Amino acid sequence: MVADVPLRTLIVDDEPLAIERLQILCAQLATISLIGTANDGDAALRLIEALTPDLVLLDIAMPGLSGMEVARALEGKATPPAIIFCTAFDQFAVAAFDVAAVGYLLKPVTSEQLAKAVARVHERVRVARETPTQAPGWIEEFWVPHRSEVIRIAATDVDWIEAERDYMRLHTGTRSFLLHQTISELERRLDPERFIRVHRSTILRRDFIDSLKHDGLGTWSARLNDGREVRIGRSYQAAAKAMAGRV
Repeated sequence: MVADVPLRTLIVDDEPLAIERLQILCAQLATISLIGTANDGDAALRLIEALTPDLVLLDIAMPGLSGMEVARALEGKATPPAIIFCTAFDQFAVAAFDVAAVGYLLKPVTSEQLAKAVARVHERVRVARETPTQAPGWIEEFWVPHRSEVIRIAATDVDWIEAERDYMRLHTGTRSFLLHQTISELERRLDPERFIRVHRSTILRRDFIDSLKHDGLGTWSARLNDGREVRIGRSYQAAAKAMAGRV
């Protein structure tokens, strides 16, 4: 698909009223060209195979295949459509992160929410066209539950990350958010040019590190731009010192 061409879009939802609402919202966006609707996951996969849409507005809780199962079935395709989940439930946000959804909108979806999510799809298309050799796979954004909504956090806005039992706490300025994810899995999906793991429970954004220091007894720590000091684990010291040009 070309970035300045409307996205060929498929709506998938088992509720007729939900489909009708999304049809109305799509009609208000010049950036979308609606090509069809489906009422369940099996029909969605058949239509996606036949119509090759650029974007799928996908419900999660449906009879038969769920929206998550549809998304996972599309992961192996060479050019899968972008997915924006439209759901009444916020507890699937972490799973949506795992299948690399572009958006996670809670019903009732508003025109502003849909327009912003569609704009992100167009931006991804533009970036992909301008940087065709860029290594794929690095996570660019997080969707995290926060109070009564699910909010988007750009990876570049995350200053540092610390493990808290089965969760990861993402620190962004004076705020923080919990994400249900292991630190090893998160480290694997973060761009190593942007982030570095310095401890078994800590990942730092590289440009948020102000300096490295040691106590003369073999213990190193990183001073962050906000003045905080974070201990560097012994098994991570070599990578941290290499980042600073030391061996």
